Amino acid sequence: MLKFSIFLLYYIVYLLLSFGEANKSCSKTDKQCREDKINKYSKESNTKYLKYLNLIEEAREKYVPCDANKCRCHAEVISNDLQPFKAKGISRKLIQDVKSKGTRYQIIRNRLYREQSCMFPARCAGIEHFLLDLLPKLPDTEFIVNTRDWPQIHKQYGVFGPVFSFSKTADYYDIMYPAWSFWEGGPAISLYPRGIGRWDNHRYKLGKLGNETSWEDKTPKAFFRGSRTSSERDPLVLLSRENPDLVDAQYTKNQAWKSDADTLHAPPAKEVSFEDHCTFKYLFNFRGVAASFRFKHVLLCKSLVFHVGDEWLEFFYPVLKPWVHYVPVEADASKEELQELIEFAVRHDDIAREIAENGYNAIWNHLTMRDVVCYWSKLLKRYAKLLTYEPVLDETLVEIKRK
Repeated sequence: MLKFSIFLLYYIVYLLLSFGEANKSCSKTDKQCREDKINKYSKESNTKYLKYLNLIEEAREKYVPCDANKCRCHAEVISNDLQPFKAKGISRKLIQDVKSKGTRYQIIRNRLYREQSCMFPARCAGIEHFLLDLLPKLPDTEFIVNTRDWPQIHKQYGVFGPVFSFSKTADYYDIMYPAWSFWEGGPAISLYPRGIGRWDNHRYKLGKLGNETSWEDKTPKAFFRGSRTSSERDPLVLLSRENPDLVDAQYTKNQAWKSDADTLHAPPAKEVSFEDHCTFKYLFNFRGVAASFRFKHVLLCKSLVFHVGDEWLEFFYPVLKPWVHYVPVEADASKEELQELIEFAVRHDDIAREIAENGYNAIWNHLTMRDVVCYWSKLLKRYAKLLTYEPVLDETLVEIKRK
């Protein structure tokens, strides 16, 4: 912290001194000077970045690394999500009230049972992979798992009860669980026709690539590829069309694509693998319908991630801190604001690289498959303690076994 404070003090003095020197030393024509894309000696360009340097210093001072001992990094999320049910517990009536919000599961005598039908079979299979592994250590319990993209239990209206969802905002009571895509499913695109799936495989490949690709060899552009699921992505795509030397952001097709109007009046771009994302120095992560599945993947590129919006969460998001592990971006950021943030990163390469490495380390060290399994185990054991009744096997459910 002291080192960074000293750096900041010297930086301010440097700005004042170097501004005068720059005005004297530019031997180019006036036009060439104006066109210099990375003018580190411009008073105007440097002083406007002090706000970001101050935010970084403040974030560093507040940051406390998580306690990875016994999978504690994500334990607070479980405590917070279960808090609304601690006073009165979880009754059989509460389960009945919310049974239409997802798929009902029971664990009875270390065996797993589920409703006969599942809205999204691949998603249920991804969830069941972890449940089956944990069965010998789990108590009898029953719970409702929402496999839709959207959370179900709003705090201001509708029914109240325990529903597991992979993602939510602060407006919902849903209990977060690790998404099915850690093992199976996830967004299906031409590159991953059965869904992105198998986090362990992606983690190994991207982690290896992130370490093998030097920071200096990465293309110094902001990069994004994805479908137009939200208009929040439009300003970056439009900025890319105006300033292609700074940004490469294009829309791809999704299932709803009908014409170029669905890709902001331009032909759809080809999809790009996670591995090819890693060749760029700056990567943008936007939410989709809910939280983005790609966030953890792009962080492993060891590129600087610009994370847009802070509303949507997955269970591991709270471990990641703005300005420590990624650059936060307002969901309604304009083209001008995006350009300023990207140019800040370009002009402060050492800081950008440090944040990129922090993001990589957080995911590599604290989002292993062991962490995912541990989270499921802690969640189900703590949840089961809140039941106010003894679950009895519902004979209409089917037993789920390892295939």
